Amino acid sequence: MNNIIDGSAAAKEIREQIKKEVSVLKQKYNKVPGLATILVGENPGSKIYVKLKHKACEEGGIYSVVEKFPGDVSEEEIINKIIELNNNSQIHGILVQLPLQEHINEQKVMNAISPGKDADGFHPENMGNLLIGNEGLVPCTPKGIIYLLEKNNVKIKGAEVVVVNHSNVIGKPITALLLNRNATVTVCHVFTKDIAEHTRKAEILITGTGVPNLIKEDMVKEGVVVIDAGIARVEGKTVGDVDFENVKKKASLITPVPGGVGPMTIAMLLSNTIDAFKKTLE
Repeated sequence: MNNIIDGSAAAKEIREQIKKEVSVLKQKYNKVPGLATILVGENPGSKIYVKLKHKACEEGGIYSVVEKFPGDVSEEEIINKIIELNNNSQIHGILVQLPLQEHINEQKVMNAISPGKDADGFHPENMGNLLIGNEGLVPCTPKGIIYLLEKNNVKIKGAEVVVVNHSNVIGKPITALLLNRNATVTVCHVFTKDIAEHTRKAEILITGTGVPNLIKEDMVKEGVVVIDAGIARVEGKTVGDVDFENVKKKASLITPVPGGVGPMTIAMLLSNTIDAFKKTLE
């Protein structure tokens, strides 16, 4: 039995649907969704991500611009650019590629983005709406994880879910999404005394720490569904948090790294941009 969740194939399907939808919207309204990305500095990982996002937009028929700034740019200059983009009718989604330099307050920059154009779903207003079950623009990686679970007919309602991550990017929003679907959620993090004690109870295990081989075979139970959103480089290879070869023997379903959660993140970014665009048509 093939128990590998193919995130690349799922993302490709979504991107093809998006391409068709954008084409229909263009014919109907003579407008297309637009996404602006702000890139600060020369971080190689950030540059690769932005390039992939830009390419995905082009392939989907979404208008895309990348606003590049040097690493020593002032916080004020970035916020002024965001205000300009907030007022630009061609732009429906804005994202700031993280991490930012130490002299820039990330939350202050995020707060400057208009909630209706918040393609990453990190604005406090969108996060607050998510928490009360009013899901609008939702952070892309958690949104992609839920999509993969639902697409693979994984029962979330009533499930024992363990999340190993408590960041604003993955842990907190995925916990809210799961609670909105009536799962029982345990959240573990760097200060959790015994992670294995919790992970062994999980029917669904979601991890995203960036610590290679954190989750070993003896830490999961038979039949677990494993979603690995971790990413790290080991000896020139991209790996996740999970000891994949050994854990997959016990898992009923498992995502690989690469090719699991990663491609879904970009697909959901495009999906959020289209949702933001459609809101402007209402």
